[in-house]
Amino acid sequence: MTGLTESIESAQQLAVAWRALVLDRDADADVRDLPGIAVRWADCRFSFYNCVTLTDPGAGADLVARRLSRAADIMRAKKHPGFLWLFEGLLDDEARTALTTAAEQAGLEYAFPGTGMAGDLLPIPDPVHPDLTFVRVRTDEHLRAYADLQSSAYGFPLEEGRDGLVGSAHWKSEMYAYLGMRGDLPVACAATVEAQGRLFVAFVATDPRWQRRGYGEAVTRKALYEGARATGLTRATLHATVAGAPVYPRIGFTPNSPIHFFNLKK
Repeated sequence: MTGLTESIESAQQLAVAWRALVLDRDADADVRDLPGIAVRWADCRFSFYNCVTLTDPGAGADLVARRLSRAADIMRAKKHPGFLWLFEGLLDDEARTALTTAAEQAGLEYAFPGTGMAGDLLPIPDPVHPDLTFVRVRTDEHLRAYADLQSSAYGFPLEEGRDGLVGSAHWKSEMYAYLGMRGDLPVACAATVEAQGRLFVAFVATDPRWQRRGYGEAVTRKALYEGARATGLTRATLHATVAGAPVYPRIGFTPNSPIHFFNLKK
């Protein structure tokens, strides 16, 4: 794949996977596909379920400025905050240079970075970690534990993660979601889901008290292994945070587009 093709793939994977997630959370969620903008907004307290992304391939500076302004207007109309995910690989050189200024003029502020990754890496071996057992998310108790790991890892109040995940049928059936258990204690989690012919990895987290022990990598491998075994898919994609970025190449992922997360200026 070319750099642009991989960036298009990465943005499309977000749009496909998040559409199912937010509609599961709220059947009336905003999942519009507008010119150059995909809205995937559950308008709940879990900010990762409130998402807008730009979709024009090879967009120039003027077009990006207009799209950012429109995206910010959409975000202002919502009850709960969320993020604009911007895939840098979709922009032309001029737009990349002008991005910071254009975002500021639209009323957006930079939140944190990410990286799109993909690879034709499946299947992989069933993982083993000496400290962990793996449990698939099948019950409300499992899902609450998964939500709490998300909140702890990203510094959210517990109620926010629970508002996104608890009560979901999709997570307990369509997602290959796993908890890494240290005895009876959930310490890490990861999920995969089929998205447009790929296995998409999402919502990887490790309890901050148990980081740097290989737990996140192990549970990610488990979600990939089980998802690939069930679907037969061979290509996997994900969007990595800074914490996860060094881990995924060890599994076989290759970085592609940088991702810039923006929220509204406070």
